[in-house]
Amino acid sequence: MSQDLTEGFVCSNLSDDLSGLSFKEIKLSEMSESFVKINIKAASLNFPDLLMSQGKYQNKPELPFALGMEGSGVISEIGSKVETYKIGDEVMFGGWGHGAIAKSIVVAESMISPKPEAYSFEEAAAFKTAYLTAYVGLIRRGQLQRGETLLVHGASGGVGMAAVQLGKLYGAKVIATGTSDEKLEIVKSWGADEVLNIYENEKVNFKDRVKDLTNGMGADVIYDPVGGEVFDQSIRCINWGGRLLIIGFAGGTIPTLPVNYPLIKGFSVVGVRAGEFGRRAPILGKENIDIINSLADDNKIRPHICKVFDYKESKEALEYLENRKLIGKVVISIN
Repeated sequence: MSQDLTEGFVCSNLSDDLSGLSFKEIKLSEMSESFVKINIKAASLNFPDLLMSQGKYQNKPELPFALGMEGSGVISEIGSKVETYKIGDEVMFGGWGHGAIAKSIVVAESMISPKPEAYSFEEAAAFKTAYLTAYVGLIRRGQLQRGETLLVHGASGGVGMAAVQLGKLYGAKVIATGTSDEKLEIVKSWGADEVLNIYENEKVNFKDRVKDLTNGMGADVIYDPVGGEVFDQSIRCINWGGRLLIIGFAGGTIPTLPVNYPLIKGFSVVGVRAGEFGRRAPILGKENIDIINSLADDNKIRPHICKVFDYKESKEALEYLENRKLIGKVVISIN
């Protein structure tokens, strides 16, 4: 067994201004019998990467740690009990943890999947977190049914665009919201039936328009990675028996719920943690991953990448994410 070093984009101390980030060598995980070593080709950024560098995410890795929840690459070494993969295989990994913005990573065989042949390394790196979150949210937790109306907030982000794609694939009418007309036009080209810019005169405003689009009934499933005022208005435009899915709080404010609303309207507020779902129910967790991988292999879903940064531009990529410039996913090309 061995433990090597790799260079990565490393958080050495927590800070709000990204000053704790730099390129340096860190230790890889121990290369044991059921693990593989991957030479990383690409990694994608997610909003939790920013939060982790600031110490504001629920997952708080021990310092120092390399950023990056997911990536893709080529297997360069395998443990003695690895059966499914061989050296030279192209794979994707992540949807959890950290360490993807680095030259190499050591992970358990169970945590990787073959790279879809139709995908580039950049697309494979941008795939798992968004689509696993969307699938667990919409199908496992939200029980989305064909013909229902799905309201997707933050629809121009990675998890939002994934929800739009999957929602259409599973037969829903999709209403997508955002804060930029230009971004929403791209979301509409990806399948949304209706798009709503939720800001009017610098105020959040969409509940009446959602009701108008649903003949006064409201949305059956609401996918909310934003929180704050978006959540506050969502509970006012949800259908009887609806499911309001809590994905995250990208808006920065954690809302509170007057419990008379779900009592009177008979709706459910449902928390979505895709990774934890798989840890708590490993058989279903594997099934979730197999399903989204199969959809990717069949080229039925594909992440939208708005910008690819070089490895040494990782800090600029994180600033791009922080400034909400992205549409879909931001990817870092590494090797």
